[in-house]
Amino acid sequence: MTDQKTNPESPDDAGSPVEDLDVTVVRAPEAAPHETSTLDMETQAYDFSTDAADAPGSPAEAVPASVDHDAADTVADVEPQVAPVEPSPSPDEPATVEASEGHIPPQYGIGPFSLREISLLGVWVLAFLFSFFPLYADNQYTSLLGGTSVWTSGIDWVLAIGAPTVAVFLITLRRFSPDGIRRVGSLGIDQFASVAFAVSAVVWLSWLWTNIARGVAVGVWLSSWVVWVEVLLMAAGVVLTVLAPFIPPFHEDFLHRTETLSHRVARRARPVVARPISDARYTMAAPSVDPDPAPYGDPIDDDEPAPAAASAQQAFWALAPVERDVVDESGAPVFRIGPTAWALVIEDRGDSFVVRHEDGRIGYLTDVSGVTRG
Repeated sequence: MTDQKTNPESPDDAGSPVEDLDVTVVRAPEAAPHETSTLDMETQAYDFSTDAADAPGSPAEAVPASVDHDAADTVADVEPQVAPVEPSPSPDEPATVEASEGHIPPQYGIGPFSLREISLLGVWVLAFLFSFFPLYADNQYTSLLGGTSVWTSGIDWVLAIGAPTVAVFLITLRRFSPDGIRRVGSLGIDQFASVAFAVSAVVWLSWLWTNIARGVAVGVWLSSWVVWVEVLLMAAGVVLTVLAPFIPPFHEDFLHRTETLSHRVARRARPVVARPISDARYTMAAPSVDPDPAPYGDPIDDDEPAPAAASAQQAFWALAPVERDVVDESGAPVFRIGPTAWALVIEDRGDSFVVRHEDGRIGYLTDVSGVTRG
Protein backbone atom coordinates (compact mmCIF):
# COMPACT_ATOMS: atom_id res chain seq x y z
CA MET A 1 0.00 0.00 0.00
CA THR A 2 1.40 3.38 -0.97
CA ASP A 3 0.93 6.54 1.09
CA GLN A 4 0.98 9.92 -0.84
CA LYS A 5 1.34 13.31 0.77
CA THR A 6 1.11 16.42 -1.32
CA ASN A 7 3.56 19.32 -0.93
CA PRO A 8 5.27 18.56 2.34
CA GLU A 9 7.59 21.30 3.57
CA SER A 10 10.56 18.92 3.69
CA PRO A 11 11.27 15.23 3.36
CA ASP A 12 11.77 14.99 7.14
CA ASP A 13 8.17 16.07 7.82
CA ALA A 14 6.89 12.87 6.23
CA GLY A 15 8.39 10.80 8.99
CA SER A 16 9.72 8.23 6.51
CA PRO A 17 13.31 7.47 5.65
CA VAL A 18 14.86 8.84 2.49
CA GLU A 19 15.28 5.39 1.13
CA ASP A 20 11.49 5.01 0.89
CA LEU A 21 10.99 5.41 -2.83
CA ASP A 22 7.18 4.99 -2.60
CA VAL A 23 6.76 8.48 -1.22
CA THR A 24 6.35 11.10 -3.96
CA VAL A 25 7.23 14.69 -3.20
CA VAL A 26 5.78 17.37 -5.43
CA ARG A 27 7.21 20.93 -5.15
CA ALA A 28 6.00 24.07 -6.81
CA PRO A 29 8.61 25.41 -9.27
CA GLU A 30 10.33 28.56 -8.10
CA ALA A 31 10.64 31.30 -10.71
CA ALA A 32 14.20 32.54 -11.13
CA PRO A 33 14.76 36.28 -10.80
CA HIS A 34 16.08 36.61 -14.32
CA GLU A 35 13.09 34.71 -15.71
CA THR A 36 10.72 37.06 -13.92
CA SER A 37 12.59 40.03 -15.32
CA THR A 38 12.36 38.55 -18.78
CA LEU A 39 8.64 37.96 -18.30
CA ASP A 40 8.17 41.49 -17.08
CA MET A 41 10.01 42.96 -20.12
CA GLU A 42 7.86 40.92 -22.46
CA THR A 43 4.74 41.99 -20.56
CA GLN A 44 5.67 45.63 -21.13
CA ALA A 45 5.94 45.06 -24.84
CA TYR A 46 2.73 43.04 -25.17
CA ASP A 47 -0.32 42.52 -22.90
CA PHE A 48 -0.97 38.80 -22.63
CA SER A 49 -3.95 39.23 -20.29
CA THR A 50 -6.28 39.78 -23.23
CA ASP A 51 -5.28 36.54 -24.93
CA ALA A 52 -5.48 34.66 -21.57
CA ALA A 53 -9.02 35.88 -20.96
CA ASP A 54 -10.18 34.94 -24.47
CA ALA A 55 -8.60 31.48 -24.53
CA PRO A 56 -10.60 28.97 -22.41
CA GLY A 57 -8.61 26.53 -20.34
CA SER A 58 -5.39 28.41 -20.96
CA PRO A 59 -2.50 27.97 -18.53
CA ALA A 60 -2.90 31.58 -17.45
CA GLU A 61 -6.09 30.63 -15.55
CA ALA A 62 -4.19 28.21 -13.35
CA VAL A 63 -1.68 30.87 -12.21
CA PRO A 64 -2.42 31.78 -8.58
CA ALA A 65 -3.32 35.34 -7.71
CA SER A 66 -0.27 35.62 -5.50
CA VAL A 67 1.98 35.12 -8.53
CA ASP A 68 0.23 37.99 -10.36
CA HIS A 69 0.79 40.33 -7.43
CA ASP A 70 4.45 39.35 -7.19
CA ALA A 71 4.91 39.88 -10.94
CA ALA A 72 3.25 43.31 -10.72
CA ASP A 73 5.56 44.31 -7.88
CA THR A 74 8.55 43.14 -9.90
CA VAL A 75 7.43 45.12 -12.96
CA ALA A 76 7.18 48.24 -10.83
CA ASP A 77 10.71 47.73 -9.51
CA VAL A 78 12.26 47.19 -12.93
CA GLU A 79 13.30 50.48 -14.59
CA PRO A 80 12.63 50.76 -18.30
CA GLN A 81 15.69 50.48 -20.49
CA VAL A 82 16.13 53.44 -22.84
CA ALA A 83 18.43 53.26 -25.83
CA PRO A 84 21.29 55.75 -25.59
CA VAL A 85 20.84 58.80 -27.80
CA GLU A 86 23.90 60.31 -29.41
CA PRO A 87 24.23 64.02 -28.69
CA SER A 88 23.48 66.21 -31.67
CA PRO A 89 26.30 68.46 -32.82
CA SER A 90 26.20 72.07 -31.80
CA PRO A 91 25.17 74.50 -34.54
CA ASP A 92 28.28 76.57 -33.80
CA GLU A 93 30.57 73.64 -34.54
CA PRO A 94 30.74 72.65 -38.26
CA ALA A 95 30.13 69.04 -39.13
CA THR A 96 33.07 66.80 -39.83
CA VAL A 97 31.86 66.02 -43.34
CA GLU A 98 31.53 69.67 -44.23
CA ALA A 99 35.00 70.43 -42.87
CA SER A 100 36.55 67.61 -44.86
CA GLU A 101 35.16 68.90 -48.15
CA GLY A 102 37.33 72.05 -48.12
CA HIS A 103 40.34 70.35 -46.54
CA ILE A 104 43.65 70.85 -48.39
CA PRO A 105 45.79 67.70 -48.27
CA PRO A 106 49.34 68.20 -46.97
CA GLN A 107 52.27 68.14 -49.35
CA TYR A 108 55.09 65.88 -48.25
CA GLY A 109 58.68 66.42 -49.25
CA ILE A 110 62.25 66.20 -48.05
CA GLY A 111 62.89 68.84 -45.43
CA PRO A 112 61.55 72.23 -46.53
CA PHE A 113 61.67 71.27 -50.23
CA SER A 114 59.16 69.43 -52.37
CA LEU A 115 60.02 66.41 -54.51
CA ARG A 116 60.19 68.57 -57.63
CA GLU A 117 62.48 71.12 -56.03
CA ILE A 118 64.82 68.43 -54.70
CA SER A 119 65.00 66.86 -58.17
CA LEU A 120 65.67 70.22 -59.82
CA LEU A 121 68.35 71.02 -57.24
CA GLY A 122 70.07 67.69 -57.97
CA VAL A 123 70.01 68.37 -61.73
CA TRP A 124 71.55 71.79 -61.22
CA VAL A 125 74.31 70.47 -58.94
CA LEU A 126 75.42 67.99 -61.62
CA ALA A 127 75.21 70.59 -64.40
CA PHE A 128 77.16 73.13 -62.33
CA LEU A 129 79.85 70.54 -61.52
CA PHE A 130 80.28 69.37 -65.12
CA SER A 131 80.46 72.95 -66.39
CA PHE A 132 84.06 73.18 -65.09
CA PHE A 133 85.24 70.36 -67.37
CA PRO A 134 86.71 71.12 -70.83
CA LEU A 135 84.27 71.71 -73.64
CA TYR A 136 86.58 70.39 -76.36
CA ALA A 137 88.09 66.95 -76.63
CA ASP A 138 91.38 68.08 -78.23
CA ASN A 139 93.50 70.57 -76.29
CA GLN A 140 94.93 72.09 -79.47
CA TYR A 141 91.55 73.69 -80.20
CA THR A 142 91.09 75.00 -76.68
CA SER A 143 93.07 78.21 -77.13
CA LEU A 144 91.61 78.78 -80.61
CA LEU A 145 87.96 78.35 -79.69
CA GLY A 146 87.88 80.37 -76.50
CA GLY A 147 88.84 78.44 -73.36
CA THR A 148 88.90 75.22 -71.45
CA SER A 149 85.36 75.41 -69.96
CA VAL A 150 82.17 77.33 -70.43
CA TRP A 151 83.23 79.76 -67.70
CA THR A 152 86.22 80.89 -69.76
CA SER A 153 84.44 81.06 -73.14
CA GLY A 154 83.47 84.70 -73.17
CA ILE A 155 79.95 85.47 -71.96
CA ASP A 156 78.44 82.18 -73.06
CA TRP A 157 78.24 81.10 -69.41
CA VAL A 158 75.53 83.72 -68.71
CA LEU A 159 72.82 81.80 -70.53
CA ALA A 160 74.41 78.34 -70.45
CA ILE A 161 74.79 77.96 -66.67
CA GLY A 162 74.40 81.40 -65.07
CA ALA A 163 70.63 81.78 -65.60
CA PRO A 164 69.79 78.29 -64.21
CA THR A 165 72.02 79.03 -61.22
CA VAL A 166 70.06 82.20 -60.42
CA ALA A 167 66.75 80.34 -60.83
CA VAL A 168 67.76 77.57 -58.40
CA PHE A 169 69.02 80.16 -55.92
CA LEU A 170 65.66 81.96 -55.98
CA ILE A 171 63.74 78.70 -55.53
CA THR A 172 65.89 77.86 -52.50
CA LEU A 173 65.54 81.37 -51.09
CA ARG A 174 61.76 81.19 -51.45
CA ARG A 175 61.56 78.26 -49.05
CA PHE A 176 63.61 79.97 -46.35
CA SER A 177 62.19 83.47 -46.90
CA PRO A 178 58.65 83.32 -48.36
CA ASP A 179 58.24 87.11 -48.18
CA GLY A 180 61.56 87.79 -49.93
CA ILE A 181 62.10 87.98 -53.67
CA ARG A 182 58.95 86.68 -55.29
CA ARG A 183 59.31 88.01 -58.85
CA VAL A 184 61.92 88.65 -61.51
CA GLY A 185 60.40 91.52 -63.41
CA SER A 186 56.89 90.38 -64.33
CA LEU A 187 57.76 86.67 -64.00
CA GLY A 188 57.20 84.57 -60.91
CA ILE A 189 60.02 82.40 -59.54
CA ASP A 190 58.76 79.24 -61.26
CA GLN A 191 58.15 81.11 -64.51
CA PHE A 192 61.69 82.51 -64.43
CA ALA A 193 63.08 79.03 -63.77
CA SER A 194 61.17 77.68 -66.77
CA VAL A 195 62.60 80.38 -69.01
CA ALA A 196 66.15 79.98 -67.64
CA PHE A 197 66.33 76.21 -68.14
CA ALA A 198 64.63 76.41 -71.55
CA VAL A 199 67.12 79.03 -72.82
CA SER A 200 70.08 77.10 -71.37
CA ALA A 201 68.89 73.90 -73.04
CA VAL A 202 68.70 75.70 -76.40
CA VAL A 203 72.27 77.07 -75.99
CA TRP A 204 73.75 73.65 -75.18
CA LEU A 205 71.72 72.03 -77.94
CA SER A 206 73.02 74.55 -80.48
CA TRP A 207 76.60 73.68 -79.53
CA LEU A 208 75.83 69.99 -79.84
CA TRP A 209 74.14 70.47 -83.21
CA THR A 210 77.12 72.44 -84.51
CA ASN A 211 79.47 69.69 -83.36
CA ILE A 212 77.39 67.00 -85.10
CA ALA A 213 77.09 69.01 -88.32
CA ARG A 214 80.84 69.69 -88.36
CA GLY A 215 81.65 66.07 -87.67
CA VAL A 216 79.41 64.81 -90.46
CA ALA A 217 80.76 67.39 -92.93
CA VAL A 218 84.52 67.28 -92.31
CA GLY A 219 84.92 64.40 -89.90
CA VAL A 220 86.21 66.56 -87.04
CA TRP A 221 84.51 66.15 -83.66
CA LEU A 222 85.59 68.97 -81.38
CA SER A 223 83.09 68.97 -78.51
CA SER A 224 83.72 66.72 -75.53
CA TRP A 225 81.32 64.60 -73.54
CA VAL A 226 80.45 67.65 -71.42
CA VAL A 227 78.18 69.07 -74.12
CA TRP A 228 76.24 65.81 -74.39
CA VAL A 229 75.76 65.54 -70.65
CA GLU A 230 74.75 69.18 -70.28
CA VAL A 231 72.10 68.80 -72.98
CA LEU A 232 70.56 65.88 -71.12
CA LEU A 233 70.68 67.68 -67.76
CA MET A 234 69.12 70.86 -69.11
CA ALA A 235 66.42 68.81 -70.83
CA ALA A 236 65.65 67.28 -67.42
CA GLY A 237 65.49 70.82 -66.01
CA VAL A 238 62.94 71.74 -68.67
CA VAL A 239 60.83 68.74 -67.68
CA LEU A 240 60.96 69.76 -64.00
CA THR A 241 59.98 73.37 -64.74
CA VAL A 242 58.01 73.75 -67.97
CA LEU A 243 56.30 70.34 -68.02
CA ALA A 244 56.09 69.71 -64.26
CA PRO A 245 52.47 70.98 -63.87
CA PHE A 246 51.35 68.13 -66.16
CA ILE A 247 53.50 65.27 -64.80
CA PRO A 248 52.57 63.46 -61.57
CA PRO A 249 53.80 63.55 -58.85
CA PHE A 250 55.56 66.83 -59.67
CA HIS A 251 52.23 68.52 -60.42
CA GLU A 252 51.38 68.47 -56.69
CA ASP A 253 53.81 71.37 -56.27
CA PHE A 254 51.39 73.59 -58.20
CA LEU A 255 48.07 72.47 -56.65
CA HIS A 256 46.16 74.42 -53.96
CA ARG A 257 48.37 77.49 -54.25
CA THR A 258 47.08 80.80 -52.93
CA GLU A 259 45.64 82.96 -55.69
CA THR A 260 47.34 86.35 -56.08
CA LEU A 261 47.05 89.25 -58.52
CA SER A 262 49.47 89.11 -61.41
CA HIS A 263 52.01 91.83 -62.12
CA ARG A 264 50.66 94.69 -64.20
CA VAL A 265 53.09 93.82 -67.00
CA ALA A 266 51.74 90.25 -67.06
CA ARG A 267 48.07 91.23 -67.23
CA ARG A 268 45.89 91.34 -70.34
CA ALA A 269 46.55 94.25 -72.69
CA ARG A 270 44.14 97.15 -72.66
CA PRO A 271 41.88 97.54 -75.70
CA VAL A 272 42.92 100.21 -78.20
CA VAL A 273 40.41 102.42 -80.01
CA ALA A 274 40.96 104.77 -82.94
CA ARG A 275 41.58 108.36 -82.01
CA PRO A 276 38.82 110.70 -83.25
CA ILE A 277 39.87 113.11 -85.99
CA SER A 278 40.06 116.59 -84.54
CA ASP A 279 42.23 119.66 -84.95
CA ALA A 280 42.16 122.19 -82.14
CA ARG A 281 43.35 124.96 -84.45
CA TYR A 282 40.18 124.81 -86.54
CA THR A 283 37.62 123.96 -83.87
CA MET A 284 35.13 126.75 -83.24
CA ALA A 285 31.43 127.24 -82.66
CA ALA A 286 29.07 127.95 -85.54
CA PRO A 287 28.72 131.71 -86.01
CA SER A 288 25.53 133.68 -85.60
CA VAL A 289 24.32 135.08 -88.95
CA ASP A 290 22.57 138.36 -89.49
CA PRO A 291 19.19 137.65 -91.13
CA ASP A 292 19.74 140.63 -93.50
CA PRO A 293 23.44 140.59 -94.24
CA ALA A 294 24.93 143.44 -96.19
CA PRO A 295 26.02 142.61 -99.73
CA TYR A 296 29.58 141.50 -100.04
CA GLY A 297 31.85 144.34 -101.11
CA ASP A 298 29.54 147.29 -100.21
CA PRO A 299 31.35 150.53 -99.46
CA ILE A 300 31.85 151.33 -95.80
CA ASP A 301 30.49 154.53 -94.38
CA ASP A 302 33.31 157.02 -93.87
CA ASP A 303 31.75 158.24 -90.63
CA GLU A 304 32.22 154.86 -88.98
CA PRO A 305 35.68 153.48 -88.25
CA ALA A 306 36.69 150.65 -90.55
CA PRO A 307 37.12 147.26 -88.80
CA ALA A 308 40.58 145.81 -88.64
CA ALA A 309 41.42 143.62 -91.62
CA ALA A 310 41.32 139.94 -90.80
CA SER A 311 44.49 138.08 -91.18
CA ALA A 312 44.74 135.98 -94.28
CA GLN A 313 45.67 132.95 -92.19
CA GLN A 314 42.78 133.25 -89.73
CA ALA A 315 40.13 130.54 -90.11
CA PHE A 316 36.50 131.51 -90.54
CA TRP A 317 33.18 130.03 -91.56
CA ALA A 318 31.76 130.54 -95.05
CA LEU A 319 28.33 129.87 -96.57
CA ALA A 320 28.09 129.50 -100.34
CA PRO A 321 24.87 130.79 -101.95
CA VAL A 322 24.66 127.74 -104.29
CA GLU A 323 26.23 124.31 -104.58
CA ARG A 324 29.87 124.65 -105.62
CA ASP A 325 32.72 122.18 -106.11
CA VAL A 326 35.81 122.18 -103.95
CA VAL A 327 38.68 120.88 -106.09
CA ASP A 328 42.21 119.64 -105.44
CA GLU A 329 45.42 121.04 -106.94
CA SER A 330 44.80 119.23 -110.24
CA GLY A 331 41.26 120.60 -110.53
CA ALA A 332 39.45 117.35 -109.74
CA PRO A 333 36.38 117.76 -107.50
CA VAL A 334 36.95 116.61 -103.93
CA PHE A 335 33.64 117.52 -102.28
CA ARG A 336 30.85 120.09 -102.54
CA ILE A 337 29.62 122.91 -100.30
CA GLY A 338 26.32 124.76 -100.49
CA PRO A 339 23.81 126.96 -98.68
CA THR A 340 22.66 124.13 -96.36
CA ALA A 341 25.83 123.94 -94.24
CA TRP A 342 28.70 126.16 -93.21
CA ALA A 343 32.17 125.34 -94.53
CA LEU A 344 35.40 125.94 -92.64
CA VAL A 345 37.85 128.13 -94.52
CA ILE A 346 41.36 127.77 -93.18
CA GLU A 347 43.05 130.17 -95.59
CA ASP A 348 41.88 133.11 -97.68
CA ARG A 349 43.94 133.55 -100.84
CA GLY A 350 41.91 136.39 -102.23
CA ASP A 351 40.52 134.75 -105.36
CA SER A 352 40.09 131.35 -103.72
CA PHE A 353 39.52 129.73 -100.35
CA VAL A 354 41.26 126.74 -98.81
CA VAL A 355 38.34 124.74 -97.38
CA ARG A 356 38.53 121.89 -94.89
CA HIS A 357 35.82 119.23 -94.85
CA GLU A 358 34.54 117.83 -91.54
CA ASP A 359 36.12 114.45 -92.36
CA GLY A 360 39.57 116.05 -92.79
CA ARG A 361 39.74 116.44 -96.56
CA ILE A 362 41.12 119.75 -97.85
CA GLY A 363 40.39 121.42 -101.19
CA TYR A 364 40.17 124.78 -103.00
CA LEU A 365 37.03 126.83 -103.61
CA THR A 366 37.84 128.82 -106.77
CA ASP A 367 34.48 130.63 -107.02
CA VAL A 368 34.16 132.88 -103.96
CA SER A 369 31.56 135.26 -105.32
CA GLY A 370 28.58 135.82 -103.05
CA VAL A 371 30.03 133.77 -100.20
CA THR A 372 28.86 134.88 -96.77
CA ARG A 373 31.56 135.05 -94.08
CA GLY A 374 30.81 133.96 -90.57
